[in-house]
Amino acid sequence: MGRPPRHTADDFLDAAVRIFAAEGAAGVTMSAVAREVGAPSGSIYHRFPGRPALLAAVWLRTLTGFQQGYLEALDREPAVDAAVEASAQVVRWCRAHPAEAKLLYGGDRALGADDWSAEDRARAEAANHRLDTAITKVLRKLRPLTGRSTDELMLALVDLPYAAVRRHLDRGEAPPPRTVDLVTKTTRTLLTG
Repeated sequence: MGRPPRHTADDFLDAAVRIFAAEGAAGVTMSAVAREVGAPSGSIYHRFPGRPALLAAVWLRTLTGFQQGYLEALDREPAVDAAVEASAQVVRWCRAHPAEAKLLYGGDRALGADDWSAEDRARAEAANHRLDTAITKVLRKLRPLTGRSTDELMLALVDLPYAAVRRHLDRGEAPPPRTVDLVTKTTRTLLTG
């Protein structure tokens, strides 16, 4: 019977996120991640067959972690409150997970999505489809309730929270607490006038 592994897949993924936040995607190499964990460089290959698999795994874990709270917020009623909460959730999540937020902000292309396996690309597409479906569902509810166009609703639901966190992520910092209130108030104003 072999020894239990000293380092989990999540240990390696956490290290990859930290390295990405500090150095960008180019710094996330197999050996750099193993060093960050304090593991022999060969041990990472027991969890991930190569760099594309590691980058796909860190993207998918981060994306699904973000989407969980956002999708839960979008599914609430009434629809206006759901949209306001979803917009605020973007900022809350970025505040709680600034390194992961920087990774999402960088996008899957920064993590070499074209080199991922077909299975990993399909998992990313499925996650994006879940998000698109949830947004479309809430837009259908909001249009008659608010009298706003799809473009106006997307501004409130997607563009506004993204813009509110972007400049902070560019500087490598979490958005300040007041950003949650600002996004909440502005989203509600955009939706209800």
